[in-house]
Amino acid sequence: MRLGQFSTTDAEQPWCGAKTPAGDVVDLPRAGEAAGVTLPRRTGDLLGDWEWRRKVDLAVEYAEETGTGVYDAADVEQLAPVRNPRKVVCVGLNYRDHAEEGDNPIPDEPVLFSKFPTAVNGPGGTVSWDPDLTEKVDYEAELVAVIGREAREVDPDEALDHVAGFTVGNDVSARDLQHGDGQWVRGKSLDTFAPVGPDLVTTDEVADPHDLDIWAEVNGERLQESSTENLIFGVDELVSFCSRAFTLQPGDLLFTGTPPGVGVYREPPVLLEEGDTVTVGVEGVGELTNTCEYR
Repeated sequence: MRLGQFSTTDAEQPWCGAKTPAGDVVDLPRAGEAAGVTLPRRTGDLLGDWEWRRKVDLAVEYAEETGTGVYDAADVEQLAPVRNPRKVVCVGLNYRDHAEEGDNPIPDEPVLFSKFPTAVNGPGGTVSWDPDLTEKVDYEAELVAVIGREAREVDPDEALDHVAGFTVGNDVSARDLQHGDGQWVRGKSLDTFAPVGPDLVTTDEVADPHDLDIWAEVNGERLQESSTENLIFGVDELVSFCSRAFTLQPGDLLFTGTPPGVGVYREPPVLLEEGDTVTVGVEGVGELTNTCEYR
């Protein structure tokens, strides 16, 4: 199942939708209401709803039979699949060769930091920054896990049961702020610096999240290329580790780390500029494209 947030000219607010095999998009709240079930407009709220999968299946089945709430994909605007997460948790140095390219020691346990939810951006959105504030903006291709069930002190062998699905993320980073501050939050959290999407792909459609090709391209040139099999800490370990410290809630985003090839460590460095286009891809999950702009 592929879920997302969408907007249309005839709707006052964005709504949670599901893509059909035929390529259409179903307005889940509208189709659900017609089918006799109530579904929230926000993806995060949907993931916290009791038996949400069964309700979504019923809404999609009704929509396909009656045409209620069905849109052609070309007639809707797709937004970030989770637009208002409570938390955006990120993992640094989680690919061995990425740690080595920056002369960083291989961590013994996950290195966590956060991005503010106001950084969340969607597919096709603009990544923007003030060039007087930062001059070293970088890309980072990442697999992002989306929490589906509240997780608190869960064991690794149970952790994936708390993941609803996966999406593609770009951990955009202002390197001069990140390295100059001595901690990473400001350099990682500028508005628009957490593009995710286009879809939330449920776990049943991802056979093994630890065996997926991952890449990043800037203006069509592939600069990152690896596989999630090279993660130091897997998604199960990360969810368990985080849950020992704080509660993960439905809709929270967990960026799992980036492979080598980021711009700041290339020779010469490849840093983002106004007009650049960045595409991040994860096998079986999707491709996320954003453009860059000064403000």
